[in-house]
Amino acid sequence: MSELRFYTTAEVAELLRLNPQVVQRKLQAGEIPAYRIGRDWRVESSQLMGWLEEHSNQRARTPDAKILEAFFVDGRLRALPAQLKKRKVVLGHIAQRFAPDRTYTEREVNDVLRALNDDVASIRRELIDNKLMVRRNGVYRRTSAPPRR
Repeated sequence: MSELRFYTTAEVAELLRLNPQVVQRKLQAGEIPAYRIGRDWRVESSQLMGWLEEHSNQRARTPDAKILEAFFVDGRLRALPAQLKKRKVVLGHIAQRFAPDRTYTEREVNDVLRALNDDVASIRRELIDNKLMVRRNGVYRRTSAPPRR
């Protein structure tokens, strides 16, 4: 079992190269997970490392990921974006649910889309209009490469 290691406010400030008063305010506001013992704060090392990971610039999200996070909630599409660039990102993400090397009936397409949003007709139409899917004789197929933005 690993040994617990607690840091004081001054030690956290030194580790993070921040002013101790800034660290104190973050601790009081609950931004940094910590324990208050009397008037002093103690920060457990694994919690500090977790907080650093969560707030690190190293795991910056891509612009596309930010768009998808804004329009999908619990795996469901809230709405199609009005802005064309964002709409293309969302539709490209939806199109990935279809294998490019197989055909789908309209019912199969609707079943896949219904898991995302109840307005399957609009989404299906958008996929075709944006050339992410083609429809011939009632059979749907995903195009091999989505068009570049």
